[in-house]
Parts: sequence; C-alpha cells; structure tokens
Amino acid sequence: MKIAVVGLGIIGGSFCKALKKYTDHYVIGINRTHSTLETALHDGAIDEIGTPDSLAEADVVILALYPGAAIEFTEKYGDKIRKGAIVTDSSGIKREICPKMRELSRKFGFVFVGSHPMAGKETSGYSSSDARLWHGASYIITPCGAGSEAVELLSSLALEMGFASVKLTNPEEHDRMIAFTSQLPHVLACAYVLSPCCMNHKGFSAGSYKDVSRVANINAKLWSELFLENREPLIEELKILKDNIIAITDAITANDKAEIERLLEKARKTKEALGE
Repeated sequence: MKIAVVGLGIIGGSFCKALKKYTDHYVIGINRTHSTLETALHDGAIDEIGTPDSLAEADVVILALYPGAAIEFTEKYGDKIRKGAIVTDSSGIKREICPKMRELSRKFGFVFVGSHPMAGKETSGYSSSDARLWHGASYIITPCGAGSEAVELLSSLALEMGFASVKLTNPEEHDRMIAFTSQLPHVLACAYVLSPCCMNHKGFSAGSYKDVSRVANINAKLWSELFLENREPLIEELKILKDNIIAITDAITANDKAEIERLLEKARKTKEALGE
C-alpha cells in the first residue's frame, strides 16, 4: 500500500520508521517543516516527500497531529484524499474527534477509523522517533462506524509495525480509561514536582522519585488540550484520587496506624490481584 503520514513528530516519525523497517509499504511523509522531511528522507524513514496533493495517491492516511490540528487539516485538504481511502488519527482523546471526522468522511468520501497508539516518550519531535517505539505496546481502535474490512486492515497494519496487541473499544470507554491510565498519572507527576522540595531532591532520591516524576517532562500545549477535551472523565478520576489522598492524610493526622495499614494493604492487594 501507499501510506501517507501527516506530521513527523515523535509519533508520526515512529510510524514512518516502523513502516519502513518492518513492512514493504511505500511511505509518503507530509509535514509543515520541510527540513524535517528532508531528514526523514535521508534517514530512509520515508520514500517520498509529499504535499497535500499526495493524499490522492494514498491507500491509508495517518494523521499524527494534535486533535484540533487533525480536524483542521482534514477540513482543509479532505477533498484531496482518495475516495475510499482509510484515514486514521493518533489522538489520545476520541469523543471529540470521532464525530467530527465521521462527518468529514461522509463529506469527502474516505473511511475514518479512530486509533490511538499506547506508547510514547517524555521527549518530542522527529529526533525522538524510533521504529521500535511500538514494540510491546497496545494499539487501540475505535471503529467509529467504519466497516470490519477497514478495521481488520488497520489492525493487521498495527501488528506488522510491531504492536503487541490491538484492542477495539468505543470513544466513551476509551476516554474514560485513558483518564485513569494516562492523564491522571501526568497530573499526579506535575503536581508532585511542583513541591518546593523538588529543586533539592538530588542526593535524596532514587527509584521512587524517578517513577513518580518521569512523565512531568510534559508537552504542556498538547496535554492541556487533551485534559480539557476529556475534562469530565478526568475530573472524576481526580476526585477519586483526592478522596484517597485525604483518607490517608486523615489517618496519618489521627495517628491511626491500623487505618493506614488497612489502606496500604488494600492498595497492595489491588496490585497483586492484577498480577503486576
């Protein structure tokens, strides 16, 4: 197939590199910054430097852009996408983008299948992209009304690129779980490093500090957008986290060792039950 990847940051760049390393597909790179495309071509991550006109040649279009930018790009260039081509995104939130992209798919005649690669790094940009980024990762698909043939094609493509598994779900369930598994840890990490003690942690910290603070090296523009797009599920998870922190705080304040032990043991058993 001919696959066009729009946006060659860490996600788009990793898609390009994985496609070239592990598949025989032809990769067209489309990016706002031309120097990035030249680097990708030199690296062998793409076969061709494309423009929006190149969308007419693509069997699959991967929009590796911020959610709002993906919609804007499609609104502007959707008439160039080949009729019947499969278009997918890489957005971390689905309830906002799926209805809008479905509407655009009906307008322009392409097939939209929502997707979300569950992998990344704390760094961003093409220089951070890696063909092996998807190894062991889950690829989430939200069909958003697309037929089984398109879903199966995208699932097979994900496995070709090195994803360990493909999970199908709907936008609502996706966003609810992402609030817990991805967004909440980012909020927690950022809140954690805002402590005045953080600036003096060196020499006092080891694995625990690194584990909790790792994702605080955050892309503030992207994650602000994602937090707000998923605010209702995220707020619910934040309320649960706050209640649990208050429960532990109250037990410590009351010098209630038995209650502290009960809460910590409940947490340990939860992790144990998951086999983690």
